[in-house]
Amino acid sequence: MSRPGRRRAIALAGAATLAAATALLTAPPASSAQAVTATCKKTSDWGTGFDGNCTITNGTGAAISSWKLEADLPSGTSVGNVWNATKTVSGNHYTFANTGWNGTIAAGATTSFGFGGTGSGWFTGCTINGATCDGSTPPEKDTEAPSAPSGLRSTGTTATSVSLAWTASTDNVGVTGYDVYTGSTKAASVTGTSTTVGGLSAKTAYTFTVKAKDAAGNTSPASAPVSVTTDEGGGGNPGGGGDKVVGYFTNWGVYQRNYHVKNVETSGSAAKLTHINYAFGNVTGGRCAIGDSYADYDKAYTADQSVDGVADNWDQPLRGNFNQLRKLKKLHPNLKVLWSFGGWTWSGGFGQAAQNPAAFAESCYNLVEDPRWADVFDGIDIDWEYPNACGLTCDTSGPDAFRKLMAAVRAKFGSGNLVTAAITADASDGGKMDVTDYGGAAQYVDWYNPMTYDYFGAWDAKGPTAPHSPLTSYPGIPHAGFNTTDTIAKLRAKGVPASKMLLGIGFYGRGWTGVTQSEPGGTATGAAPGTYEAGIEDYKVLKGKCPATSTVAGTAYGKCGGEWWSYDTPSTIRGKMGFAGDQGLGGAFFWELSGDTTGGELITAIKSGLG
Repeated sequence: MSRPGRRRAIALAGAATLAAATALLTAPPASSAQAVTATCKKTSDWGTGFDGNCTITNGTGAAISSWKLEADLPSGTSVGNVWNATKTVSGNHYTFANTGWNGTIAAGATTSFGFGGTGSGWFTGCTINGATCDGSTPPEKDTEAPSAPSGLRSTGTTATSVSLAWTASTDNVGVTGYDVYTGSTKAASVTGTSTTVGGLSAKTAYTFTVKAKDAAGNTSPASAPVSVTTDEGGGGNPGGGGDKVVGYFTNWGVYQRNYHVKNVETSGSAAKLTHINYAFGNVTGGRCAIGDSYADYDKAYTADQSVDGVADNWDQPLRGNFNQLRKLKKLHPNLKVLWSFGGWTWSGGFGQAAQNPAAFAESCYNLVEDPRWADVFDGIDIDWEYPNACGLTCDTSGPDAFRKLMAAVRAKFGSGNLVTAAITADASDGGKMDVTDYGGAAQYVDWYNPMTYDYFGAWDAKGPTAPHSPLTSYPGIPHAGFNTTDTIAKLRAKGVPASKMLLGIGFYGRGWTGVTQSEPGGTATGAAPGTYEAGIEDYKVLKGKCPATSTVAGTAYGKCGGEWWSYDTPSTIRGKMGFAGDQGLGGAFFWELSGDTTGGELITAIKSGLG
């Protein structure tokens, strides 16, 4: 489902490493001999977090009775627990003060406090008792506000959202961000020069302004206002449905990821799912085939690993994921399971399958309906990447091959089984969507899963950085037609009913390293490191490793150190579900379950967003 071979997880060795002492001041300058100074350093650093320590030195000739250290942390970095000091926070500004027992520091003496933090940044602008921490002369206070943003404009609308962009402000020191207002209400705070404001009402006029701010807290005058009217609502889904929540479960996830069918239940995801797509079965020799026999139906589960708390026996006829899915369906009788065949790695076999679609469909039906597990599956999902185009390999079956193959699958599986397909989201002129008859094949599927993610990523090693799942186009987008709105519009124009399309969500992010620019469009040196594969990381990791600081085209992004990541958050997912409702889509699907948090943050956002 995802672009580069997600079927294979290649582990990266990772362990917390002790960082060299990261000093805010390595040693006070000579001029600080008669001053109170402070030195702060990281005592340990594991990339996504750290422990730190600050030492206050009384270099004066008399005792002091109290102390207060202040500093700023960049967005995405924060301090949590503190010991031997009290902490107050205002935005990104932190103040640490003495406790009742360590405020007095004798002449020439020291005291220290410690703390734990998340993120990869570090203190800037350190002061101790109002003076710079290194004892030098403090700079003059910045009192100059940034200029007002200009060129505020709408770059796209739906019934529930408005996308905005503007020209950057200038400042004598530097602009740190922008606040977007609807009337007098703050609607968004971003670091870049664009955002999407969601949660709006259909066919309603809104007036927006933007203000810039700097590190000293100075705020610019408001921009010139812009009035935008949201689109008319989609009027519901004429084909019924609209509430499908389809999640992919990967058979290889039971290995390094240690994600099992039981996790679908304990995370609360099972109760929110309407369908599970089990990925992947192989396509080889023109036939459907088992993908991983051990994970699929042979792996024995102990009682504590099993969905129902009952251990597998050595001689029972069915074990593995298939048996666990059977148990999950007993707990959730309305949950349907489809067996998905192909994917990025195994789509090369579809070319031969297209030469004899009836034989292919026969093989798939016999495998899915094998008596050992026929009750587990409710249909089949075809993931051909990509018919008459290139994926991992290139196919030249012709523009009607996909339609003929899907017709054969439907004829064999009949109306009593579900037949679905994951398809390209490439809406560019002459792209993958234009070389295959997706409109003609739509009559044979219950629904399509357009893969509205992986539009951009670090396979373009030098960038430009771009969100991998933009909802709309935006100024500077690297490739026209690579966004969800254009994808859905083009499929509708080809005759695919809205009710037969689900909106795709990635439960992961795409990232680059060697990036200096916070906003999209920056250059890079390569793929950011990932747990299993460079350039890709699960949401459950990214939310702590590189917290989102802004949005572009309805998708979140964040810069942490030299890395830049884009991914969907609960907030952006809710906005996308609003779009799905406006368009009358059949619901949403996602790749894949193990990327979510243990409490199912993302699937909860999908479920609640669909209503």
